[in-house]
Amino acid sequence: MSYDFVVCVINTRGRGDKKVFGRAPGPTRFLLVPEDAEVQQPHHGRPRSEWVEAVMADGTTGKDPMSDNPTGNVLVFIHGYNNSQEAVLWRHRMLKETLRAAGYRGTVVSFDWPSAEMPLLYMRDRRYAKATAERLTDDCISLFSTRQARGCDLNVHLLGHSTGAYVIRHAFTDADEVTEIKNRPWKVSQIALIGADVSSCSLADDDPRFVSVYRHCSRLTNYQSGHDGVLRVSNAKRIGLRARAGRVGLPDNAPPKAVNVDCSPYFAGIDPDSRIPKENYYGNFAHSWHIGDPLFAQDLCHTLHGELDRYSIPTRREEDDRLYLHDPG
Repeated sequence: MSYDFVVCVINTRGRGDKKVFGRAPGPTRFLLVPEDAEVQQPHHGRPRSEWVEAVMADGTTGKDPMSDNPTGNVLVFIHGYNNSQEAVLWRHRMLKETLRAAGYRGTVVSFDWPSAEMPLLYMRDRRYAKATAERLTDDCISLFSTRQARGCDLNVHLLGHSTGAYVIRHAFTDADEVTEIKNRPWKVSQIALIGADVSSCSLADDDPRFVSVYRHCSRLTNYQSGHDGVLRVSNAKRIGLRARAGRVGLPDNAPPKAVNVDCSPYFAGIDPDSRIPKENYYGNFAHSWHIGDPLFAQDLCHTLHGELDRYSIPTRREEDDRLYLHDPG
């Protein structure tokens, strides 16, 4: 039987066989979720060492001819706010399916943090996101950075959707404040943001909020769509303070390792009637269309493998010094 790999940082309710996940932050559990399970459950938990070995085995695709160290890819997906656990598992499986169809060589892990199923609890979700970022630091970043220090050549990547970008930002900042992590020469390879619910200006070269992220990644790719109405609502909930990166893109003074891919024209050309909820996407279509879209999966696959320059990826076109998601036909 194959499994879905999930790191869950949600509390539990009930006892014994009736124990289920709640809606508040809780201790970290490393889950091996059977492929036929409808939702992740506390009894899917495994010892950390067993879980890590399973992830590494699934993510390994070969060996380095020089060092003989294992090589491959591990993509950690961090979801956004207003997500049920069913939605998280659906996106995890769809992401894994579409990436593999696109030729991805590696495995997928989901970091599941508590987020309500009510948009009105947006600000509470932001607080939970900040609180659980420490778990991403301790139980994902630290975990994989230790492996890197031991000579593991698996590339670790992050994909943040919506408030997941906020979790990543705080996790990296926290990691730079933990001596045992900071003193290791650790790095994630690719970071991709979709529908990013962080301010565009925070991604500037001289803004301290993303300094740690840029320091510890090889490349950051922001997938932008001007049609993302959820991020407009996000602005309103935050009293309209700052435009979000997932809606307006990166600032002009973003560092060279940051890449902006404008998906607006591509999204505008999609017939919404051709996409079926919970079959091709889950949630608000304009905010969540990426996972389940074959072209996005191809672009992300090229990004994760890192074998092509940002301007040479075939699912992009360049116009007026901007990159656009593009179906080459």
